[in-house]
Amino acid sequence: MSGVRSYNPSVRVGNWNEETCLEEDMVKDFIDRQEKGELLIQKASRLRSTILKQTELSVTVDGFVHFGDQVVIMNEAAADQVRTQPGVEPRQTNVLSVNMSESKMHEAMKFEGTCTASSSKSTAPCVRNTFVIMPAKEGITPGTPLTYGQHFRLCTLPGVGGNLVMQSDRVSFHSSAEKSRKQLLSFVDEVQSPYLTEWRILCFNPQLRMESEGLPVPANQRIVFNHCKTNEDLCVLSNMTVRTPFGREYEVVAYTDLDSHRAEKDVNHWLIKTGEPARATQLAQTLPVGGQQ
Repeated sequence: MSGVRSYNPSVRVGNWNEETCLEEDMVKDFIDRQEKGELLIQKASRLRSTILKQTELSVTVDGFVHFGDQVVIMNEAAADQVRTQPGVEPRQTNVLSVNMSESKMHEAMKFEGTCTASSSKSTAPCVRNTFVIMPAKEGITPGTPLTYGQHFRLCTLPGVGGNLVMQSDRVSFHSSAEKSRKQLLSFVDEVQSPYLTEWRILCFNPQLRMESEGLPVPANQRIVFNHCKTNEDLCVLSNMTVRTPFGREYEVVAYTDLDSHRAEKDVNHWLIKTGEPARATQLAQTLPVGGQQ
């Protein structure tokens, strides 16, 4: 059979010397890459210990979102599970996540520079999908409840998270989403225009929007993320996915998708997920006065 080597390099026939040198070079290259930490398994291990490291969410006792809380921004699965387009699966539960180019991701020990955003089906809290609610103005102390209509900033975690800020601006020739060409979302470390990074929470029910103004924002309940400058809402596009270093994920943009009643669709509905209250706290609330059952 042609192309099949009948002898191994120990049998000195044919290009035995070249094949021996080639195998030696492959071993040297492997050892060199291992010493430099460039093997794929080493990069994956560093990735799990940095960007994919598990995080703990803030626990809310009063049921509201507070400044300084570590949260996950979640969009629930599509209510209508009927496939609307051929080849398009119904939207699954997803969370807002940060992306970095694959070339930088394996070398950097934290998020840095300008990073893109997507919505991942992997909902476990980790560095890339955990954010901090930060005030847009000075004088607000951590622990103060966030209220409907109040301006705030959504930041990545300090340290490995890079302390980046989510921003958006109107669509332009040079700035738009990759697939849909709608308003782009990005995370930046240098804020050139502070107003581009300011967001507010609106009640998901338009009929109660004016009445809820100024009330504390509840955690783990449906809300609408609204961009202060452009008045566009945070939106996940069910029928469009983008390629990321972590696989195919939903494209997320700033776009208000309204139904026939001029109300936002479920692609604009999000939950600010917090940690579950401690079991001891729950038990204490169920016990009568005096601590006796």
